[in-house]
Amino acid sequence: MAEAHSAVAFSFAITHEGFDINYDHEVLNLVFSSGVRSWKKRIARARNGIRNGVYPAHIQSLWLITAIALGLHFAGYQAPFNLTNKILVYLPSNTINWQITACFLTALTVWLSICFTMRYTLKLLLMYKGWMYESRAPGSRVSIPTMLWVAVVRVLSSWNKPGLYSFQGSLPRLPLPSVHDTMQRYLRSVRPLLDDENYERMTALANEFEHTIGKKLQRYLLLKSWTSTNYVSDWWEEYVYLRGRSPLCVNSNFYGTDAIFMNLTNSQSARAANVISLLLNFRRLIERQELQPIMVQGMIPLCSWQYERTFNTVRVPGLETDRIVHYRDSNHIVVLHKGCYYKMLIYYKGRTLRPCELQLQIKEILESKATPLEGEEHLAALTAWNRSKWAETRNTYFSYGTNHIALRTIESAAFVLSLDDEPFEFDLKRPELLDSFGKKLLHGNGYNRWFDKSFTVCVGNNGRVGFNAEHTWADAPVMGHLWEYIFGDDIEGYDETGNTKGIPEFTPPTPTRLHWDLKACLPQIEEATICATKLCNEVDLRILVHQEYGKGFMKKCRLSPDAFIQMALQLAYYRDAGRFSLTYEASMTRLFREGRTETVRPCTIESSAWVKAMENPSTTNDERVELLKKACERHQLAYQDAMCGNGIDRHLFCLYVVSKYLEVDSPFLNEVLSEPWRLSTSQTPHGQTPKMDLKKHPNCISAGGGFGPVADDGYGVSYIIAGENLIFFHISAKNTCPQTDVHRFAKNICQALADIRSMFEQHMKDHPKPDKSITNGVSK
Repeated sequence: MAEAHSAVAFSFAITHEGFDINYDHEVLNLVFSSGVRSWKKRIARARNGIRNGVYPAHIQSLWLITAIALGLHFAGYQAPFNLTNKILVYLPSNTINWQITACFLTALTVWLSICFTMRYTLKLLLMYKGWMYESRAPGSRVSIPTMLWVAVVRVLSSWNKPGLYSFQGSLPRLPLPSVHDTMQRYLRSVRPLLDDENYERMTALANEFEHTIGKKLQRYLLLKSWTSTNYVSDWWEEYVYLRGRSPLCVNSNFYGTDAIFMNLTNSQSARAANVISLLLNFRRLIERQELQPIMVQGMIPLCSWQYERTFNTVRVPGLETDRIVHYRDSNHIVVLHKGCYYKMLIYYKGRTLRPCELQLQIKEILESKATPLEGEEHLAALTAWNRSKWAETRNTYFSYGTNHIALRTIESAAFVLSLDDEPFEFDLKRPELLDSFGKKLLHGNGYNRWFDKSFTVCVGNNGRVGFNAEHTWADAPVMGHLWEYIFGDDIEGYDETGNTKGIPEFTPPTPTRLHWDLKACLPQIEEATICATKLCNEVDLRILVHQEYGKGFMKKCRLSPDAFIQMALQLAYYRDAGRFSLTYEASMTRLFREGRTETVRPCTIESSAWVKAMENPSTTNDERVELLKKACERHQLAYQDAMCGNGIDRHLFCLYVVSKYLEVDSPFLNEVLSEPWRLSTSQTPHGQTPKMDLKKHPNCISAGGGFGPVADDGYGVSYIIAGENLIFFHISAKNTCPQTDVHRFAKNICQALADIRSMFEQHMKDHPKPDKSITNGVSK
């Protein structure tokens, strides 16, 4: 009750002596400051909305056109279409003031016409994807249409400095492929996986689908593509993520690691404080839309829609389907340390706290002697539980009272910070340390990460950091961009003692413990903890640091680095499993509005032919090189098609969803959607922000991140091409499956890369002059 009374900012009572008014000046001050801050943000959003609505035109150009309209009118000249005089007819009189009003309305009409002409011209230009298929090989010539297109797009996209969402209205919609084209691409993709009999059966199913039910489903999907911003993204988010009932831990969430070759500080409190400050700076850039949108080749914008939910976001469990809740603002974060939860204010006395002030708060938490309440230490295991069970428990025990207040504090926080009581270690001579680092970020101990939050920042007691991110709200490149931004500024954030720079202006508010009453739900917490522990123990992770060569040698071979690595993975998997398997590689579709991902299928007719040649001693080295070139070219074409909206799997997925809505059964779609992805791969992008100068700070690069295996008998492989001679592979698998072994697969990857290098070195020795017929395609 004392806490409840202290929370009252204003009260009054009527007595026989009159009015008795009591108020807390400091609390009222905080309320007033919060209101002012909220209104400032609303005004900024309104201003940015206007700016984005007229982009690529500049809002200040309106005043120039107004001046021209006034000059023309009072000089006796007519405005275009005699607009000024036509408007004057409808105004009350012909006085000077009304003439000025008519001139302004004329200017506004002309200005809006110019704005929307420029905007839709840019939109039409961005529909062109021929540039994607142009050869990047040295000496190759770009076609005249693409050269003209580049010139116009460069002018329009650089006409005015864009905000984060300035290009959203100019991005084209994701195109809907024809059923026939998708069937042809699909059948070609499964040819190396099926024997003749099964291939003929699948061909018959595909042809039957195309000429019967496929036409009807396509018509409904065509209607959706006309009426929605993106015909895939909303269904993808709902049916792939939100309706999934499996635990988020391992199955959905992904992780990112520190810049492992740098050791900026050994102080846990200093590193945590600086990272918090940089994250809040990034949030501020998003809120003010001052973050520059990512531009391919400096002129082609990518969709920025996913950034909106980076902070203040949580995935709320439901009995049948979850939902994403995004809070407009949050002035606190939640810190988890030794099983205790703390609310930590990040905004105080009219401004965001500085790193040195945040460090004082972190130190208070680290030095606290507090012990967890009953059930509190394992509470986060509920977020690693089956989603329906967690939803039922949440509705029963967390929908009112103390638990509801504490849970809402976590869910409305900007993000969660986990101060781990163990180090995140790295040593090239002890690879098991980096493997352990990855496991701590992927799942921790099952109850020291709040898996529902958009992301949890994890800080080891030796100052190393990483993150665990929920996947529904965005894809990995968004978190990759945020992480690069942090590393770009984190280098200069510490003094010679390893503490944050600066002197606190005041004593920041003390972090407060969250209060729980968990006695009634202890059985559920215990069950969730058992399930989370089992899930964590079933996963094995190997982080392979490949330093023999990197993109430098791949470019010397004049092959796309991504295609190069994908072919190495195909060879490694074939040697590991003794067969080919359906392979998933994530490609982006952010060239389109609200685009997310598309699947590239690296296991192709060409790649399987090369793999077989590598395992056939009678095949000559030159034949192997030619087969690898063809396989890489085919992979690049498939990647380009996926980026341009001509993939396979998202179209089939949406057709399947329509069939379920119509309650129509399709044997073809049922079989296609049930095929397991035994090799799921993804490349972690880097270089998304100019803040990271790798020439100046070559060690300022993350080791990338990873995810859990998609299939129980398969591998999850994430890789980052970190430099001219450095590649990181994050390999995961279930250790309960006798067919998979991450350590064996890592050795197969190393051997595959070594064999390809030997093959090309021999080829270069035999043919000293470079083969100018090889084309690169577009590298990722």
